[in-house]
Parts: sequence; structure tokens; C-alpha cells
Amino acid sequence: MLEAMQSALTGLLQIQHLSYMLLGVLVGLMIGFLPGLGGISGMSLLIPFVYGMDQVSAIAMLIGMIAVIPTGDTFTSILMGIPGSSASQATVMDGFPLAKKGQAARALSAAFSASMLGGIFGALLLSVFVIVAKPIILTFTSAELFMLALLGLSMVGVLSGNSIVRGVGACGLGAMFGAIGAAPATGENRFDLDIAYLADGVPLVVIGLGLFAIPELADLIRRHRPIATERNEMGSGWGQGIRDTLKHWGLVLRSSSIGTIVGALPGLGGSVVDWITYGITVQSAKDKSQFGKGDIRGVIAPESANNALQGGALMPTLLFGIPGSGSMAVFMGGMVLLGIQSGPNMVTTDLNVTYTIAWTLALASILGSLICFFFAHPISRLTFIPFNLVAPFMVMIICFAAFQTRRNLMDLLLLVLIGVLGILLRRFGWSRPAFLIGFVLAEPIENYLYQALQFNGWAFLTRPGVLVIAALIVISVWAGTRVKTGESAALLTGAPDETQGQAAERPSQAPPSSAERAPQLLFAFLLLAIFVYGAVSSYDLSFLGAVFPMSTSLLMIAFVSYAIWKMTRPDAAGAVFFDQVAIDRAAGDDDGQSVWRSAFWFVLMFGLTALLGFILALAIFVFAFLRSRAELSLIKTLIYCAVCVGFMMYLGHMLTLDFPAGLLQRWVELPWPLR
Repeated sequence: MLEAMQSALTGLLQIQHLSYMLLGVLVGLMIGFLPGLGGISGMSLLIPFVYGMDQVSAIAMLIGMIAVIPTGDTFTSILMGIPGSSASQATVMDGFPLAKKGQAARALSAAFSASMLGGIFGALLLSVFVIVAKPIILTFTSAELFMLALLGLSMVGVLSGNSIVRGVGACGLGAMFGAIGAAPATGENRFDLDIAYLADGVPLVVIGLGLFAIPELADLIRRHRPIATERNEMGSGWGQGIRDTLKHWGLVLRSSSIGTIVGALPGLGGSVVDWITYGITVQSAKDKSQFGKGDIRGVIAPESANNALQGGALMPTLLFGIPGSGSMAVFMGGMVLLGIQSGPNMVTTDLNVTYTIAWTLALASILGSLICFFFAHPISRLTFIPFNLVAPFMVMIICFAAFQTRRNLMDLLLLVLIGVLGILLRRFGWSRPAFLIGFVLAEPIENYLYQALQFNGWAFLTRPGVLVIAALIVISVWAGTRVKTGESAALLTGAPDETQGQAAERPSQAPPSSAERAPQLLFAFLLLAIFVYGAVSSYDLSFLGAVFPMSTSLLMIAFVSYAIWKMTRPDAAGAVFFDQVAIDRAAGDDDGQSVWRSAFWFVLMFGLTALLGFILALAIFVFAFLRSRAELSLIKTLIYCAVCVGFMMYLGHMLTLDFPAGLLQRWVELPWPLR
């Protein structure tokens, strides 16, 4: 163990490691600064660039990015009252009122210092947990790991979103997508529709970008306005914010502990950790009068927790191969590309890698907070740039990252199709993180099941460890069902929804009309058709090739059929199976623009690429977007186009990458820069 620690420390202090960590930190701060993107999109953008990198440098870049996203999204939460991500919603409650009082500097300072301490706490707890858990982990066989993966899926499905059925259904849909391609045990092709591209499965990067980046970018493009609409002065109080954090060190410690524990539970993560800590802080405070009006404790608590969350989420990800969150699912896929297998190896042969990850997390938290301290003023001014000026560059990077996975035009087509699915999942309240984790865990579950059957047959189900984990699965499903039942009752009766941090009562949900039911019912029937196809297609496979997709399909058919039956009921009991946000969006967007009109730009980019090739398509796309959406002058538009095309050509040259060729190149031989 001492040798592993020494090896990790030596690698950590190398200039190359620190440089890539700094790069990851800068990317993470930019991703965190843009509302709605978050760690999954950021991680998916960086994954293609780890090809060919050494393990230490790649890990430094990935961990550096994910460590500081909760720190970067603090700017929009406090200065504009817009949550940078789901993990910073509670920060708005007191951070934004402080900013309106002229105490933005104090709130930001407290948030940055609390974030730094929370990140360090999570990293230290991860380091200690490795030592404590090592004897237990080494006793696990494939049977126990299979059951642990099922436990992770059950928790993700039950705890994700506002409906058990939608959470489990999204998780099962992700597992079905993960089963596309060759079966791990037999090599049989499944669900590939006789398309050669799908024989190797669906790329994780395309799934991550399509599910998360495209829907959020389409929504931001739709709004057609700057991130911030009014300026809040920073004021003074940078030192006061640090003193506030040190004064409430007990609150930091407690919130960080909660964040680490919640992070270690698959399916919870950033969407609830801030509200949990905020609620506990309010309930335990002697003086509650200022919460919601500008209490500094309402900033310190959630910011400590959402940074400590990363250390907790890494525990099941590294040691058991169960992603603690959606971003950790993508990170686990990146580890596979680097030749690192999560599981018991992380406490034996790869123990030095585990310590490298933990200590990089702590160092990146410190570095990210310091950067935010010193560059707070210029970063805050960027919020007044209209997002439509940033959007073309983001679309370009997303398309480039997707194409990097297999360097095939099908990468971009699949990106658009998964993006449409992501918009539908987001619109109708089906959990996208649950889909992603189900997708990532599909292959490990099959492998563990195959190995367990090979070594022990079905007798593996009688092993003591398997029985204990099976009991935990039953308990987690029962507990999650109780929680969701309580939320549904609150929704029907108009009781306060404390799980979402709402102080005011919400009106009871009336049964939706037929017009409001139709889109969500149609989507549910589409999912049912997918699962029926999965069951029918699995029928002709061998037992080992069919057992996972067949059982998943049959279980999901039962869940989705139940949901459809409840959704067709005209009473209020059926109303809870509808997503009210989807109904509100269907009634009309806040600026009269449909998100589908914004998503059309991605379709246009793919169509132009298929016809003209990537570089020509990029130039036309950027020009058309800036002129029509951003209303930029001709000269500025041409300069922007030149910068984008030049940057992409430089990347292509550095990575020896030939961009997708269009139909035009079959008839005309274009010079290299336009290929």
C-alpha cells in the first residue's frame, strides 16, 4: 500500500499531470458556467481526446474537469438566480437574494471556499474508504458483483425522476441500448438491424452527448437571450465569505458528510443532494428567519455537499463498477478506453491509480476554487454574451467529439437520433441519467452473470453474499416505493413538496385533457414497441445471448404496460403518471419558440455534412446560424466562420483526422482543407 501511495504521489506531482489537470479544470469551469450542460456532457466531450494518452494524464484531465463543475455553476446560481446544474438549485435560494442585496462577493467567496473544503473532504474519505473496504471487496466473486450491479440498477430506476415507472423504464431502455451488438458470452449479433455500424454496439460518447448536450443546447438556443438579463454588482466581502465558511466549519463538515454518502448511492446524486443538505440545515437552525432571504448558511451547506458528492460517487464507480452518477458512468467508460477495469483490481494491482484519482480530485478542487476567486469579475461579465454567439462553437465541438469515436458519418447520424430521443425523454419526464447508467451497466451485468453461471451454475443464487444483496435490493425498492407514494399523494392533495425544496404549497394536479395525454401516451406506446421488439428478437438467440435482453424486455413490457393503463384512466389517480412539466411545455414555450425548431440546426448540420463534407458543412452552418439567429453583421460572421473552420482544421491536422466526406466528394475531388 505504501508503494502504491508513493507511486501515486510521484505521478501526481509531475508537470505533465498537473498541466492536463489544469486543462480539465478550465474545461470544467466553462462547462459549469453554461446552464444545463453539466458533468455528463463535459465528460462526453473529453472522452474522445483520451485516445492514445497515458493513463495518468488522461485521468488528470477527466478528474480535473468533473471536480470543478459544481464550483463553476455557482456563478449563474448566485449572480442570476439560474441554477447552473441540478446540483446548484438550492444555492439559488439564498445566494441570489444576497447578490440582490449587493453581497454577491460575500456569497461567491463563501461558495468557493465551501466547495474547496467539500471537495477535499470527499477525496480524503475516498482514500480512507479504499483501506477500510479492501478486505470486503477482495471476497467478492462474479456472483456478488452481478447482484451489486442489479442493486445499482434498482436504486437508479426507483430513485430517479418523479415516477418509479418512468425511472425504471428509462433504466431498462438504456440497458436495451447497451445490449445492441455482439453478446459478451456468445458473440451473437443482437438488435443491430443488419447495420454494420451497430455490430460493435452504440458508442458511449454519442449516447452521452445525444442525451444531454443536444437537448440542453436546443433549449438554450430556443430562449435566444443572454444567460443574464440584469446586472448584480459584486460589492465587497471576499474576505467575509471566507470567514463565514470557517465560522460554520461544523456545517461544512456535516454537509460534506451528507454529500459523500448521497454520492455513493446510485440514482440520487446531484439532483437531490443540495436540497437534502439545505433542508437539514434549515430544520436544525435555531434562527430560520433569514433562509430564503439571504442567509449565508444557505450557500455554504449545498456548496459543501455538491463538491463532496464527487468523492462519494467515485466509491462505487471505482471499487464495484457501479456508477454513482451519470457523469461517473461516462468516466467508467473512459477508464475502459485507458485499459483500467473498475472493481477489485482498484484495491490490488491498480491501487496506485485509485490514489491518483483521489488526490487529483482534492488538488483540482483547490485549483478550481482559486481560479474562481481570482477571475470572478471577468467570468461574471461573460454571462451577458448572448448564448446564440456561443452555440455554433458548441455545436461544432459536439459534432467533432461524436465523430472522433469511430470516425464514421454514422456517428453524426446517431448523434442526431439519440438527441431526438434525449429531447423526448427530457420533455416527458423519463430520467436520462437512469438511461445512461442502465446503458453502461448492461455489459458488466451480462459478463458477471455469464461468469457466475460458468463457475457455479444457478447455485450462485444461494451464496450468502448474494442473498444479502438480494435483500438490499428488496429493501431499496420498497423504500423507494414508499417515498414515491408519498410524493404522489402530495401531488394529488396539494401538500408541500419538500423533496424539491418548495416552501409554498403547490396546487392539486387536475386530470390532464385528452390533448395533453396524447403526446405522452404516444411516447409510452413507442417505448412499449421497443421492448416488444427486444423480446421477439431475443427469441431465436442462444440462452446466454438471450437471457439478459429477454428478461429485461419482459420486465419492461410489464412496467410500461402498467403505466399506459394508469395513464388512460380519466381520474386524478392517473394524472400522477403524467409529467406536468411536459404538459406545461406542450401548452407553449416561454418565448413562443419550439425546442424542435432549435433542434433542427443539428439536423441541418448532419444533412450538410452528408452532402458536402464536414468542413464545408461547418462553414455554411455557422454562417447561416449567426446571420439568422444571432443577427450578426456580415464582417463579424465571416470572421467567426474563419476562426471555427481554422480551429477545426488545426485539430484535424494534429489528430491526423480525415473528416466525414459528403456525396459531393464522390463527384468532385476537393483539396485537402475542404475534405
